Amino acid sequence: MWHTLSIGEVVNKLRTDLNTGLSETQVEKIRERVGKNKLAESKKESIFIKFIKQFNDFMIIILIIAAIISAIVAFIEKTGDYLDSVIIIFIVVLNAIMGVIQEAKAEKSLEALKKMSAPTAKVKRDGEIKIIPSTDVVPGDYIIIETGAYIPADSRLIKSYNLKVEESALTGETVPVLKDEKAVLNENTPIGDMINMAFATTIAVSGHAEAIVTDTGMNTKVGKIASLIVSDEAPETPLQRKLRRSSEKNWD
Repeated sequence: MWHTLSIGEVVNKLRTDLNTGLSETQVEKIRERVGKNKLAESKKESIFIKFIKQFNDFMIIILIIAAIISAIVAFIEKTGDYLDSVIIIFIVVLNAIMGVIQEAKAEKSLEALKKMSAPTAKVKRDGEIKIIPSTDVVPGDYIIIETGAYIPADSRLIKSYNLKVEESALTGETVPVLKDEKAVLNENTPIGDMINMAFATTIAVSGHAEAIVTDTGMNTKVGKIASLIVSDEAPETPLQRKLRRSSEKNWD
């Protein structure tokens, strides 16, 4: 949305001031409403708990019950044929291990995103330039972006001087993007083409700029990526996908 608005419209919507920035009183009220400018924490669980949770799936439970029934039948009939049961249990345990590995990778991805967050931000508040922790930045803050600095939050540029931003963390494109604060873009403009915006976790590789913060924390573009990582639903393992597709076909 913000990339479709002019500088004046952004200033009006966020009720900020290009001359003085926000006041500390305004900042406190906004922070009470939107919270800190940081990514949400993922749930910290032991490997054992993660492993046990992998069995909390209807189809997996069915497989375990089938393995137990097969073993009981083999025992009662004294056939000694426990191969089916052993194979099923082996597959189920292997599936659980794969699930734990996937969750561990997701946690590492979130930690990697956090490491790319700016530690501090240069802002204008009450007419004064201040260096503050990036977690204290709020929507409406007037920020100053310098060469080599990570962008602390998603922002609409208001002044830029040959600003080039490396956005590979979001777009995968390693070539720095030349920004232009004068541009007003269409609603469906891809992130990589939003030349009037600067996004959290991206880095200014040359030039400098001034901008108004539009989104912070989990409302940023990178925050939306993080929300997928910290969601309650663990990613499906290959076995779970096959079982789900098989059950859907049977129902059809």
